[in-house]
Order: sequence, then C-alpha cells, then structure tokens
Amino acid sequence: MTTNIALAEQFVPQFQTSNPAQHQTHELKIWPECFAAVKAGSKPFDVRENDQGFQVGDMLLLREFEPESEQYTGRTLTRWVSYVLQGGGFGIQANWCVLGFSELPPIPTGITDIRLW
Repeated sequence: MTTNIALAEQFVPQFQTSNPAQHQTHELKIWPECFAAVKAGSKPFDVRENDQGFQVGDMLLLREFEPESEQYTGRTLTRWVSYVLQGGGFGIQANWCVLGFSELPPIPTGITDIRLW
C-alpha cells in the first residue's frame, strides 16, 4: 500500500531586498484615475521620470492629486517598489522608469519563511 503525503510548500515572499536600511521613502502625486486603479489592484506599476533614484524596496507614499483644482484630496496609498525597469530600452525613454508595485514590504534576503518573521 502506497500513501501519498502532500507536504506544504515553503512560503516564498513576493520580493526580497538585501539592505532594508538603504531604502528611501518617496512621496508622489498620483491622479484620481490612476489612484483608483492602483487601489483596486489593476495597476500594479507606474511610469515615472527617474529623478529620485528609485530602488527595489523603496516605500512609495502615493498621494491622490486632483489636477484641475491643483489640490491633494487627502487620500493616500502605500506601496513598495518590487521592480525597476530602467529607461533606455524596451521603448522607455532614458531617465524614465517603470516601477513595479507591491502591497507588502520587502523581506530581507535569506528569509524564506515569514511565519516566524
């Protein structure tokens, strides 16, 4: 008689980063349509001028900004940079980048099971 035992897979975090102490926080304006899409999870990225040296693991404070009134709405979202696609290739203009977003903060390199984290 053979018994099949299913072992739980080890949890692997979304993304890792080597030095959390070097991360920055960036406060960014975001228009209402994009804010709603990020909040809904249908827009897990953004295209930005890379004038702030974005790095994987950086925290983004996205502040909803109404362009017609030139006022902040008071709504904010927090996301972490999970990927940076630098400009100069793939049709992205130099000095621009595509930022991948994560709703969860990065896990330090070497940690593969956050149940004990």
